[in-house]
Amino acid sequence: MMSSPLPGAPPPEDGWRVAVGLGNPGSEYAGTRHNVGFDALDLFAARHGLAWRQLGPAFVAELTARRVVLLKPFTYMNRSGRALGPVRAEYPFAGPSSLFVVSDDFHLPLGALRLRASGSTGGHKGLASIEATLQSRDYPRLRIGVGDPDHDVVDFVLSPFSAAEAEVVQETLERAADAVEDWSRGLPFEELQARYNRRTPQAGS
Repeated sequence: MMSSPLPGAPPPEDGWRVAVGLGNPGSEYAGTRHNVGFDALDLFAARHGLAWRQLGPAFVAELTARRVVLLKPFTYMNRSGRALGPVRAEYPFAGPSSLFVVSDDFHLPLGALRLRASGSTGGHKGLASIEATLQSRDYPRLRIGVGDPDHDVVDFVLSPFSAAEAEVVQETLERAADAVEDWSRGLPFEELQARYNRRTPQAGS
């Protein structure tokens, strides 16, 4: 029996890998804590000069040379998993281990990064939708710390960052885009974890 490929391993010749950034569509959500997954993929796409196009209920951008497709669902966060079907039809991927999901996490301090090859949703509705669609929790994910709520959780994650947080947020998003870069190059997942997992940001240090 053949073993499953390790998360982050290069895809088979006929397979794609999919980087999924989670967020909400619309200008009213731009720059909010819940949209850092979108923001990290936007940075990565800009570095490579990639153009976004609509595919079903999502925007996608291809990095063809690496057989990587970027995916930003515009189903709203709670239904993020619905975007995987149309993408998989056009960009066949082997399974959950071929994904790399980038999301916010209010359980982590602002500027923290946490990579895991599998695990629980931690109450994140976008991750729960991905898990329900895949019927698996064994997909790599990168969680970006957005700080602890000081009021209602929903209001907090849908709020913009403050001016005082801007430097940390920008450095953290750049670092998250670096992680997507190394994942897209096929860096082993254990090396990604060693390189990018952190509890505190670097900006201002």
